[in-house]
Amino acid sequence: MPFHPLWLVVILVIVLIIFGPGRLPEFGGAVGKAMREFRKASNELTNEVTAATQAKPETPPAPAATAETTAQSPTSEANSPKS
Repeated sequence: MPFHPLWLVVILVIVLIIFGPGRLPEFGGAVGKAMREFRKASNELTNEVTAATQAKPETPPAPAATAETTAQSPTSEANSPKS
């Protein structure tokens, strides 16, 4: 069913008749507040998803060389052929 601008006018006239002109500013404020909250929530969700997808995976730090491992590892001079 296509949206027609005349329907919007009819709905607004019915709301005006039912609630009166004194309550319309309250409804307008409530609708505006709801739209701001929705926009804020959607922006926060978008920022969280973007940050999660762009986060760099942390690489584990290289293990520190200890005196025990350096003493046991062969040196390049010991493995190289002597001429």
